[in-house]
Amino acid sequence: MPIRVLVVDDEELVRTGMRLILESQDDFVVVDEAGDGRAAADLAGRHGPDVVLMDVRMPVLDGVAATAEVLRRSPATKVIILTTFDLDEYVFDSLRAGASGFLLKDAPRGDLIRAVREVAAGRSLLSPAATHRLVTEFVRTAGRGRRPAVPPGLGGLSARERQVLELVARGLSNAEIAGTLVVSENTVKTHVGALLAKLGLRDRVQAVVFAYQHGVVPAEESEDRSAG
Repeated sequence: MPIRVLVVDDEELVRTGMRLILESQDDFVVVDEAGDGRAAADLAGRHGPDVVLMDVRMPVLDGVAATAEVLRRSPATKVIILTTFDLDEYVFDSLRAGASGFLLKDAPRGDLIRAVREVAAGRSLLSPAATHRLVTEFVRTAGRGRRPAVPPGLGGLSARERQVLELVARGLSNAEIAGTLVVSENTVKTHVGALLAKLGLRDRVQAVVFAYQHGVVPAEESEDRSAG
């Protein structure tokens, strides 16, 4: 089955360019295009695409609100945020809203193709380096000392699941977590799936934001690691 993609951008030339790139691949089908966030949500509800390429700055409904609405109407859809600015405030808010990662608009065509395939396969578009920058900037913009109340799901994690959450938040891959804990990679995948379900999170990106937002990992650790 081909990967079904909805392309969302307020510039027609950008949409056309992405469509041409994607449809040059045998495993992609662009199901539709939208020029604003409201239309994107409507089309996502109609088509149920596998992946939405979502511009972050748009009229009518911006990419942040549109991401939340797309996922409300089509929960299985994955959203990739398209931005001209690396990890700006709109990207943070979009990731909190449920986006699976972000991609710069000037990224090479090969990166766009790989990104859609990665997200469609259930993986997130955040490298360890991007994770550290995400968390550092989140701490700076969210403000210290204003952490939300601890959600009930956090107390429901086992000691090992909480340990895995901490390692995910530090940007480690499943293989690296397996090596750290001296367990199999399949065991790590099981723990990650369980903690995401218990916390009501979509993917690792939301797990990273959650962990720092709720103090599972002190923000200072991310800042020290980013500086190193």
